[in-house]
Amino acid sequence: MNAHLIIFTRMPQYGAGKRRLAAGVGPMKALKFQRVMLVNTLRRLGADPRWSTWLAVTPDRSGPWPSRFGVLPQGRGDLGQRMAREAKAPPVGPVLIIGSDIPGVTAGEVARAFRLLGDHDAVFGPATDVGYWAVGFRRRPRFIAPFRDVRWSTEHALSDSLAKIAGASVAMLDVHEDVDDAASLSRQSGWEFLFGRNDR
Repeated sequence: MNAHLIIFTRMPQYGAGKRRLAAGVGPMKALKFQRVMLVNTLRRLGADPRWSTWLAVTPDRSGPWPSRFGVLPQGRGDLGQRMAREAKAPPVGPVLIIGSDIPGVTAGEVARAFRLLGDHDAVFGPATDVGYWAVGFRRRPRFIAPFRDVRWSTEHALSDSLAKIAGASVAMLDVHEDVDDAASLSRQSGWEFLFGRNDR
């Protein structure tokens, strides 16, 4: 069965998205960060033959997007509703959802997540803010959904999600920083350049 990597992303636009980051560093620098992270993420992860790469995009009618990727409009709803919808969209096989603003994630970690989904129902990649930067599902024999009534953008996001699937087999990935504000960006030395190991 094919593995499916789904990258949640917003079309980089001035004044749109990354509001907490823009409040601390200004909208132009926030826009530059979005662009650099998206290009870097696609270069490091998007061409790997071990999985198919999909872009879950917002706004729904944005673009153009690179033609080599499948494009899934995020649609309406909170983050949980959108992730649940996109996790069911690809053909049969395990799925892993990540954001496009995680500087430290490598192809090796994505591959490890799919290996773990061989004998686990779900995987989570914890973030330093106590949320999570990745979530994946085996999707068989049934799809389990940990997204309802989660307190998104709080320190409870991961614990809430885990509580929704109590009893399922869950594996954890490495911790990474989700860059959402000026403080977290200041810890990313050299982010202006395309960086990061493939770590296959």
